[in-house]
Amino acid sequence: MRKILLISLFVAASSLFAVSCNSQKTTEVVERDSTFTTVNHPEWSRNAVIYEVNLRQYTPSASVKEFATHLPRLKELGVDILWFMPIHPISELNRKGELGSYYAVKDYKGFNPEFGTIEEFKEMVAQAHTLGMKVILDWVPNHTGCDNAWVTEHPEWFSLNEEGKMYGPFDWTDVFELNYDNREMRAAMVDALKFWLTDINVDGFRCDVAGEVPTDFWDEARPQLDAVKPELFMLAEASKPELNKHAFNMGYNWPMKDLFSEIAATAGQYTFKKEGEPMRTFPVKHAVAIDSLLADQAANYPKDTYLMNMITNHDLNSWEGTEFERLGNLSDAFAVLSYTLPGMPLIYTGQETGLNRAFEFFKKDEAPAWEPRNEFFTFYKKLNELKHGQAALKAGTAGGEIVRYATVSNDLYIFSRSAEGSTVITFANLGNTEQPVEYTGEAPVGADKMANFFTGATEEFPTSLKPGEYKVYVLK
Repeated sequence: MRKILLISLFVAASSLFAVSCNSQKTTEVVERDSTFTTVNHPEWSRNAVIYEVNLRQYTPSASVKEFATHLPRLKELGVDILWFMPIHPISELNRKGELGSYYAVKDYKGFNPEFGTIEEFKEMVAQAHTLGMKVILDWVPNHTGCDNAWVTEHPEWFSLNEEGKMYGPFDWTDVFELNYDNREMRAAMVDALKFWLTDINVDGFRCDVAGEVPTDFWDEARPQLDAVKPELFMLAEASKPELNKHAFNMGYNWPMKDLFSEIAATAGQYTFKKEGEPMRTFPVKHAVAIDSLLADQAANYPKDTYLMNMITNHDLNSWEGTEFERLGNLSDAFAVLSYTLPGMPLIYTGQETGLNRAFEFFKKDEAPAWEPRNEFFTFYKKLNELKHGQAALKAGTAGGEIVRYATVSNDLYIFSRSAEGSTVITFANLGNTEQPVEYTGEAPVGADKMANFFTGATEEFPTSLKPGEYKVYVLK
């Protein structure tokens, strides 16, 4: 019989141990294996769920004060980390659209008046902490807005093109790229980061296009920030393993997002099309391709790295289609995988309502209809309970190994994870036809000891799965 055992980057035996030697019981401490990340993961982050707050679109007023009224609802939903898209003032020079891009920062220590006052934001952070939630800020270190004070006060802090002019990366005409060869600029950036940790008491940062900033800056900055906030949490908007060696707790699982789209397209579920452009084409991929993704990440990332799993976020929603346009009737199954595969799951503003439209990016848009709470709220609340309650699903090396049960159909993905007396077994059909569950090797056992997580029922494991159907079982 054949059992596929995938030991991902998130699962490895700790090499930090003590060796007793000689009769006097002297203990020698062997240092952590160099293949591990050196970043300290706060224990609260192991079973955490992260939630992205699009403050501009969250409420009719877009104010942080009105957003604060949603904290109890988010606590009930089961959110642990609130990631706020940038809350800094937005540059006016070369501004895009009516209100500009959040990512064209005018003042790193300022607060966008569109959202209220910095004192109101600080009070909201305190309220979130009272409810047991952490707050991290979206930080834009690669570039500033075109009228940031640094542009005139420290022009030497910016990169110049062949014509000796400041410029923005890619097609971002509303920003100027910073020059990380300048040590004074680096120090000023760290100083600005520290301000939000000390004066506002945020818990960390999601760093925009972190991979475009030299890795050695992050490696230098992290100890300085740790000295201010010992349980700091850092998220890199990048899928770049070297960033997770010494600087970031978590990176973006962009490859998983891409693979999900490819699998959905293969099943005929991808329907998003940009106006004036042809429909995207994708390589043919089936559920079993998840094996290769996990193996690649295990080989390339430092052990105990976290990756953020997602079926949507602000970039995807505004520019690449909603989860329903990209994943179709497989969206719920992929959401379940984002929770049960190694990593930390993300919920984006409105995802818990079933929001099925793209938010405007450069102007005020209509807020989601938060009430009445619907089946999507119930679905994600239940998934958050699963993440919180099952040690097998912890992020990093604390979580359970993936044991994948191979089947005749390449569209089925069936696996278990076990740790600390917890076992979770996930079944998903990511294809476009009903498939019998026929194993080519070892099959999951112990159905009499397991319960369907969503219904609470004890039942036999499924013998067939419809397209998009999923089942999750946990020990009773």
